[in-house]
Amino acid sequence: MTNTTVKFVLDSKPMSNGYHRVYLRIIKDRKKKNLSLGLKCLKEHFENEQFNKKHKDYKVENDLLTNFKSRANQIIRDYQLDNSNYTLEDFEVKFRGKNNIEKNANVIEFFNEIIDEMNRSGNISNAKAYQSTRDSLIKFKGKKIKFKEITSAFLEKYEVYLRENGNQNGGISFKMRGLKALFNKARSRQLITKEPYPFENYKVSKLKSNVTKRALTIDEFKKIRDVDLSKHQHLIDAYNYFMFSIYTRGMNFKDMMTLKFSDIQNNRIHYTRSKTKGKFSIEIIENTLKILTYYKEQNRPTKYVFPILLHEDLTPKQIDYRKQRVLRTYNSKLKEIAKLVGIDAKLTSYVARHSFATILKMKGTPIEKISEMMGHADVSVTMNYLKEFSNEDLDMENRKFIDL
Repeated sequence: MTNTTVKFVLDSKPMSNGYHRVYLRIIKDRKKKNLSLGLKCLKEHFENEQFNKKHKDYKVENDLLTNFKSRANQIIRDYQLDNSNYTLEDFEVKFRGKNNIEKNANVIEFFNEIIDEMNRSGNISNAKAYQSTRDSLIKFKGKKIKFKEITSAFLEKYEVYLRENGNQNGGISFKMRGLKALFNKARSRQLITKEPYPFENYKVSKLKSNVTKRALTIDEFKKIRDVDLSKHQHLIDAYNYFMFSIYTRGMNFKDMMTLKFSDIQNNRIHYTRSKTKGKFSIEIIENTLKILTYYKEQNRPTKYVFPILLHEDLTPKQIDYRKQRVLRTYNSKLKEIAKLVGIDAKLTSYVARHSFATILKMKGTPIEKISEMMGHADVSVTMNYLKEFSNEDLDMENRKFIDL
């Protein structure tokens, strides 16, 4: 008969407030699963699988632990008596029970748990995105929202609330996608039942953004490419970052920030895109080589190509702080460059990626090739990057019928 054990353990990493979550750990067939119990304490307040006298309400919460272990052992005995080959997921479903799930599944508390996990794993940007949605929900309905309250009607009312507070389609879609992602995590962890699923009737895809696609024309690109910065030395890094992004198929700022000289081999740049985990191998053209050589000759004591991360022992939070700080300066200097060359385009780091796609389209490159160069899984994603042709361009194409 399979040997199964259960015991109480503390999460090895503390939360931001110094407390550790208490888990029920079940081990079966050398596999283990930690079940959150909604309990937490300081590390020094927990020993021998129970709370000591230093912990507030230690008697009450130790009684809870006793009940939890008793229920867990009973479930295991029932499975053994039935000679059932159960999984850890089967155990969790029985241990939690549908009624228990409905009673304890608090949306904001689960948001806090996921945000904490992301911060600890260094996924700072996603943590901030979840935090933005969480804070918006708290303003809408407070901190005591249960998952069972999230219905399609709830989502429609939340959308109305967001619109009343100045959110456009893009901002609403961002928050709804965050809530949907959290809902899916709760389902996958079996904190809530699979049905009902509010996003089956409420479609986030309907919230299409009306943001104008920002990309340079070929003439605008040439003006920036050929700008004389001999009297504007403080703009050289911003210029190089922007041009490098275009020459490397729209590489985004985060990937440029972490690009290492060791990623350059046999006249190619090899890197994995942080957002999609897609792998790229890009030929180093002459324009790219000039930029790489410029920074190589600086002989900085780090492994990074660009002078963005100046130390190699930075924590994830320090890296994110540095990224945001340099990105603000970078975008500010891009505005100076736009003004210097006399173009009205609102120049930002992201315009480089849009411009790469649009300029190739203008030069006749098939969209399918552009899509593959950018690492998109679907051509429809690429279409969102492309700036529409002007009426003059379209009129010129239409005149081709005259010569038929």
